[in-house]
Amino acid sequence: MNNHYEESKGLHVNYSLICDRIEKNSKVLDLGCGNGYLLKLLKDTKNIKGNGIEISQDKVIECLEKGLSVIQGNIDEGLKQFVDKSYDYVILNQTLQSTYNPDYVLEEMIRVGKKCIVSFPNFAYWRVRFYYFLKGNMPKSRVLPFEWYNTPNIHLLTIKDFFEFTKKRNINILEGIYTTRANVRKGIRYSRFSNFFAEEAIFFISGD
Repeated sequence: MNNHYEESKGLHVNYSLICDRIEKNSKVLDLGCGNGYLLKLLKDTKNIKGNGIEISQDKVIECLEKGLSVIQGNIDEGLKQFVDKSYDYVILNQTLQSTYNPDYVLEEMIRVGKKCIVSFPNFAYWRVRFYYFLKGNMPKSRVLPFEWYNTPNIHLLTIKDFFEFTKKRNINILEGIYTTRANVRKGIRYSRFSNFFAEEAIFFISGD
């Protein structure tokens, strides 16, 4: 495995969980693709035809240097350049909480993708709750390493919030994966246990 995969492993342990569920030779759109680690991994291991959108010019350049097809753009403005169901998978990995219009972004994802993958840090995780209670500060952790004044996370949500949102919008949850540093749990129904003990969540969804 290339060095950049190893470097990213500690930051995004969900990469393998996402890759395992994407079929070979699929057409994939990665929103907020960052340095292109996940897109490159999918290209090398699943032979996908992949595209990405990233707002940072520097990160777009890094993606292009990896040989990836990535354009600079703001996903909060929608995906008007893509027709309905033009991708097998649309991915939003650890980016939902940093969008200004998360409801619109999800709506556009479901329009463009046959299946969509959304992951985010769970702000109902027990360590986050106790951090507030015991320290009285905004929490910091492996997946939340930022200070309150420089965090990109502007729409904080929990697993319960996401279930309630999908129910209101008639979005189908095909699979839910809940991770901690040591465990991975699965389920398609809301669970208080997962909402309390999961550090991150990955949802596979569709609009059909």
